[in-house]
Amino acid sequence: MEKLTEEHVDRRLSQALAHRASVPAEKLIAGLLATFDLTTDAADEFTYPALDSTARERIFGGQVIAQAIVAADRTVDDEKNIHSLHSYFLRAGDETKPLHFRVHRDFDGRSISNRRVVVRQDGKVIFNLTASFQKPAEGLSHQIPLPDVLPPEQCMGAMEQIARNPQVSDDDIERLSVPKPFDVRSFCPEGKSADARQYQWFKTVAPLPDDPLIHRATLAFASDMGLLSTSMIPHGIHWTTPGLFSTSLDHAMWFHDDFRADEWICYVMDSDWSGHARGLNRGSLYTQDGLLVASAVQEGMMRLLPPGD
Repeated sequence: MEKLTEEHVDRRLSQALAHRASVPAEKLIAGLLATFDLTTDAADEFTYPALDSTARERIFGGQVIAQAIVAADRTVDDEKNIHSLHSYFLRAGDETKPLHFRVHRDFDGRSISNRRVVVRQDGKVIFNLTASFQKPAEGLSHQIPLPDVLPPEQCMGAMEQIARNPQVSDDDIERLSVPKPFDVRSFCPEGKSADARQYQWFKTVAPLPDDPLIHRATLAFASDMGLLSTSMIPHGIHWTTPGLFSTSLDHAMWFHDDFRADEWICYVMDSDWSGHARGLNRGSLYTQDGLLVASAVQEGMMRLLPPGD
């Protein structure tokens, strides 16, 4: 693989940054918030409309997780907030077709409510999620501290990672630098490493409304960004590796405390196992001052085809 010169990297980085900055931050956030704006069809049934066109092969999994949280929350008492979710990705979704959300009210207690959300497209189930909601309560508490990490200002931005990756062709720079509503800074070991650990800082590119549900949905959306790649680290592969097919199979989250997704969140990730074409990944999400606000676990499929197949 030909190594990129610094001059070539700088040229690619300038191109990527210019493309990423081509859409105003406020417009990107408006688009993110529109993603959470579901239409009510009937009691406990909601729809997200089809897009006119898309450059994506499939709907991003984090989007459907966030939308299912919003749908479930609409059927729960205002005083209860989501504290956990467990979900499965069953079929790839198509952004040019509407999504239908059906919420099942499985349980309502004095302090806990449970909801099950089934998402369909073309009459077929593509995703399901079970979520639990709780009234605020006081109790015993502890947390594992934020590890020793570099601050976001010293971590590599997403556009620089793309520009420096020799597996990303010059023709793909524009496609991979599509404007997004998140500022992401990452630290990942280079090459193959037995210690499957990495971390990334992220926040939205502009302020969000104060509604806590918006921040939880946004965090869930972002929690699907990069987690699966953790189990690739021991094998020295990356999402750009030729012949690699990877996709999320399931996703679980636990929300521990209040936070703002428009302020820096540190996503500390590790993987303790991979095998049978699957990889298990865990993540802890901290505020910049070290408060553990959420945890995530995801198993994903990783199939690496031999060269020539």
